[in-house]
Amino acid sequence: MQLLICAATEMELAALQATVANRMLRPHQSIRFMITGVGMGPSVYSLMRQLVTHKPDLVIQAGVAGTLDATLLPGETVVVQTDTFGDVGVEEQKAFRSVFDLGLTDPNSFPWSEGFLPNPNAKWLALPGLQLVRGITVNEISTNPERIRQYRLHWGAQTESMEGAALHYVCLQEGVPFLQVRSISNAIGERDKSKWKMAEAIKNLHTELNTLIDKIMDL
Repeated sequence: MQLLICAATEMELAALQATVANRMLRPHQSIRFMITGVGMGPSVYSLMRQLVTHKPDLVIQAGVAGTLDATLLPGETVVVQTDTFGDVGVEEQKAFRSVFDLGLTDPNSFPWSEGFLPNPNAKWLALPGLQLVRGITVNEISTNPERIRQYRLHWGAQTESMEGAALHYVCLQEGVPFLQVRSISNAIGERDKSKWKMAEAIKNLHTELNTLIDKIMDL
């Protein structure tokens, strides 16, 4: 097993890297870490370079996310089963129309499925034992109530990140298994950071990832 674990920022991986550094691996096992940078563009570039030079058996994207689902509480860790680029399109008459709505992209042409980028590997999705959710990936953290409503109602999104769909898109195109594991840090639209649970989210993320790494390396 050649495992690649990536995140947008150092803070999302630092403690996990320190723990994994002391882990005993069997021959032919390896765990690599990569900081992609924040946003879709840096994520696509970093992932493509890594997959071309060191094609892993599995890529895990770890990080925090905002939630659009009131049942997902700050600190909870989930696996994003399907994701999409939420702000590629045009704003017209106070409504957002995606490239699929505009007829510019076939929502069912590979790697798309009804406008989403699904993770097709049931075995990997089930392994963490975490709730599976639908994500949306955007270029900016959402604060506009109308845009948030559209993400929730039009896309059915439960979590929001700035890198998730990039992972899905690149790995689907390259045929590399992947998992997107995220802990909820805040409700989308809430800008009072005293109400965020960033430290708790990262702590829980690392706990779940350590458990997940044990399961993967025991396979």
